[in-house]
Amino acid sequence: MTRPALRWTIPSLLALQLLMLWLQGAQLHRQNQVLQGLREDIQALTESLDNSQGPVSGSDDTEAVPASTPPKNQASSHEHVAVLGIQEEQEGAAKDLQASRESAQKAVKDAREVRSKLSIEENARKAEEAKKVQAATSSWMNWAWGAVGLVAAALVARSVIRRRG
Repeated sequence: MTRPALRWTIPSLLALQLLMLWLQGAQLHRQNQVLQGLREDIQALTESLDNSQGPVSGSDDTEAVPASTPPKNQASSHEHVAVLGIQEEQEGAAKDLQASRESAQKAVKDAREVRSKLSIEENARKAEEAKKVQAATSSWMNWAWGAVGLVAAALVARSVIRRRG
């Protein structure tokens, strides 16, 4: 009588083990895909941060403006007026250059701040999606483990009933 029970029990347990291995492989495959997606997102973020952090130096452009030299011959007033006009133009250009540099630095700062806020929101959204997937998977896995436990309990009860009967 133990012989027919083993014929049915062993293949059933092997099939059950095969099913569990398949489920584990499917879960590992899903986790691998999620990890690859996160890795790609991190690489994209680091590349965008590397591209946007170019060197911004405040002293490179100010050296390009030539310093004005006082005129050597003050006898001719025409030369003196021309030098004053050039000096005023240079000061105006230097002010414009400084203002544009400050504006560019402010724009870069604002862009980085917006990108940081967007990446934080994107990370929060992805974390929420991952949490939902994890909750669905754990719920499904709980049912699967419950079914496996129920099948094992039924097999044990069946074998006990057969031995007594």
